Amino acid sequence: MRAIRRFTVRTVLPEALSPLDTLARNLRWCWHAPTARFFASLDPQAWERVHGDPIALLGEISTERFEQLAADSAVVDRAAELAEDLERYVSESRWYQTSFDVESKPEAIAYFSAEFGITAVLPQYSGGLGILAGDHLKSASDLGVPIIGVGLLYESGYFRQSLTRDGYQRETYPLIDPNNMPLTLLREWDGTPSRIFLPLPGGRTLNAQVWVAQVGRIPLLLMDSNVPDNDEVSRQVTDRLYGGSSEHRLEQELLLGVGGVKALRLYSRLTGTPTPSVYHCNEGHAGFLAVERLRELMEGDEHLDLGTAIEAVRSGTLFTTHTPVPAGIDRFDRALVTRYLDAIPLPGALTEDIVSLGNESYPGGDPAVFNMAVLGLRMARKANGVAKLHGKVSRRMFSALWAGLDPDEVPITSVTNGVHGPTWRAPSFQEMAEQYLAPEEISSGEGWLKPADKGGVPDEVLWERRRELRSALVDSARARVHDAWLERGASPAELRWTASVLNPDALTIGFARRVPTYKRLTLMLDDPERLTRLLTDPNHPVQIVVAGKSHPDDEPGVGLIQKLVQFADGAGVRDHLIFLPDYDIAMAQTLMPGCDVWLNNPLRPLEASGTSGMKCAINGALNLSILDGWWDEMYDGSNGWAIPTADGVEDPVRRDHIEAAALYDLLENTVVPRFYDRDERGVPKRWIEMVRHTLATLGPKVQATRMVRDYVSRLYTPVSQAHDVLDVAGHEAARALATWKHHVRSSWGSVGVDHVEVRVPDVAQIGDSVQVTAQVSLSDLRPEDVAVQVLAGRVGSDDEIHDFEGTRLEAVQEVGDGRWVFRGEELLDVAGPFGYAVRVVPENALMDGFAELGLVAVASPSTVKSEQHTTFGE
Repeated sequence: MRAIRRFTVRTVLPEALSPLDTLARNLRWCWHAPTARFFASLDPQAWERVHGDPIALLGEISTERFEQLAADSAVVDRAAELAEDLERYVSESRWYQTSFDVESKPEAIAYFSAEFGITAVLPQYSGGLGILAGDHLKSASDLGVPIIGVGLLYESGYFRQSLTRDGYQRETYPLIDPNNMPLTLLREWDGTPSRIFLPLPGGRTLNAQVWVAQVGRIPLLLMDSNVPDNDEVSRQVTDRLYGGSSEHRLEQELLLGVGGVKALRLYSRLTGTPTPSVYHCNEGHAGFLAVERLRELMEGDEHLDLGTAIEAVRSGTLFTTHTPVPAGIDRFDRALVTRYLDAIPLPGALTEDIVSLGNESYPGGDPAVFNMAVLGLRMARKANGVAKLHGKVSRRMFSALWAGLDPDEVPITSVTNGVHGPTWRAPSFQEMAEQYLAPEEISSGEGWLKPADKGGVPDEVLWERRRELRSALVDSARARVHDAWLERGASPAELRWTASVLNPDALTIGFARRVPTYKRLTLMLDDPERLTRLLTDPNHPVQIVVAGKSHPDDEPGVGLIQKLVQFADGAGVRDHLIFLPDYDIAMAQTLMPGCDVWLNNPLRPLEASGTSGMKCAINGALNLSILDGWWDEMYDGSNGWAIPTADGVEDPVRRDHIEAAALYDLLENTVVPRFYDRDERGVPKRWIEMVRHTLATLGPKVQATRMVRDYVSRLYTPVSQAHDVLDVAGHEAARALATWKHHVRSSWGSVGVDHVEVRVPDVAQIGDSVQVTAQVSLSDLRPEDVAVQVLAGRVGSDDEIHDFEGTRLEAVQEVGDGRWVFRGEELLDVAGPFGYAVRVVPENALMDGFAELGLVAVASPSTVKSEQHTTFGE
């Protein structure tokens, strides 16, 4: 009979071992190797049984064993040393306190995400978004950045994946007991569990308790609706990640956003933690946080009007988009959202006013839809994508929100993702580095280029460590393949062959990630005969390890897994190509360091960033990837290989054929020969040169500490500074900005460029100037409300100006009826076809930039008078 709930009864720790509870409940152990090793030493067999879970380990160890450990002074002293080290770690000043010397840096930053991948012990993630969020928190902890994580605690997490006999994905949802996890229930001073609540339609109330996971220095607040105060339907709101109906998902996202702000207020009240000045919405799932912050301001002592409250809320909000395709955005029926927001009234505002913040009220949008990304963008001071290419794709994807602007001017920047080095670099690889290199040589990457005779890591040592990591992967994979086949219904007698799958000395390629169709899991199967020859070459064999989950509702993705598994089951290749079910952090920490090559072949440009290849790179693996996501900006020709793409080929089948053939060509002619080209020591010298180059150049760039520093300097601090102006007591600046925006929007229909005069030299040369005079209708606006700009640069055959620069024209004369003359000069600093345009945009020092309102008035060619023929661009 299946249990309806599970829990663990733990023995009481002896006083001498009380630090064990502190060490187990702070998740720093999952990236602090000395602490993990110490827990393993207490009972190695039990540690294996509980899959490296300290809380579960304390429940496994008997009272008698604890008494033995408490009598061992070495164990007691080591526990105390590690607890003291943890206390220093969480209390000492770090980079943020000592090196980031900037005025008005935020005292607290709230980081909202639907999932967090911290450790396999806390299964609250499905894929890259959650792993990125986990690495963000860990790196913020290492740097001392004062972040507070906000998420949901899912009773069943994501799903556990297994396979049927014919290779079809099967999902199960294990029960999770929060009391047997590294979590602490947030309680009131009298010891009762704290609660937050949300009003729901029909007079219902959604209650939630708040669990705290301590991620080093960072508290992660996880809301849990499975409480007795709720009805049965409401208790299931946090049942599983990314499951259920559209209405179920909407309730989850309301709890994450609205409830998340309430949880922050609760945590601040109970702990004294400063109220955040930055609210980072990591994807659109948490977008409703804006609604609760609006409610606070409109119901508060100042009773702000909606326009003023919007400016105050926007000033402290950052939105990060993680998808390069509209299909990846949560979109709800507008009527459904209206019904739920009716239950959260804002004084002085109509529900429709709030719903309009997420409406697709732009050309090409669906007016019946509420778009969470649109809500996030409209309510954010700043927004970013997660790689340079993804930023470019995002600017185009959301350009309709800023109609009239060139896509490159859409106010979405980018911060390229990174990975948390201590989590993803294999401990043995790090130990090797520390044996030969100084800490600064490791962090800068320069030490990897140091010759052995100068104290650097010798080639043969580096190669042997790479082989050890590959061997560890092979051992783990063999055990997992064996267990997977048992679950598929095979008998032990049929599975002797699993003990010899893979070869610890063969070129090993890894491919593991979520399995939506655009990631093209089965591109490698495009030519099965050619792939089989590669895999089974008697002299230069190749082996591929594959893992990944497809969302249960994504039938095409599930079908791709089945297709690959059925191919891998073939007797001719089953020793060389394997699929490992139930991909998670624990598997990844062996798989990624153990691969020689990491394969990534998405349909460009549909990969937002991707970080799996980064995790491999910091362990000395080489990337073989389509130029997409992070690889597009970091590939340098020597740190791996770029698979050529068939951009512009619209037939998807033909495009797959072309790109698969390019992949096979690279493997056959370059990758495989280089791996097996050995010197007299058995070392592939050219391969090792690429490994060193990767470690030296990619190693520092792909670190999540670099990413978090970028967020702090480029986004968090400017957002916090805006918050300190616009969201402070009195809210005079926010009120003034809201009033000004309303005035500008009301008047903009009458703003335009009436006439432009341009004086161009008879023979224009670099260094000459073009004099521009524009007469502009401003209606009842003033010159200080706008910027009149000349945009100039080289033009193409389509008369589009490329890489233009703007020059401001100054108001020189009022000519009546709201018309003004503006004048300035444009320096000619490029040769060739040259063009210009004149436009008017709103300007206010309280805005983040002219693009914020999305209003533009552009001169048409008919308004321009020129002394000679000039190319025009719009």
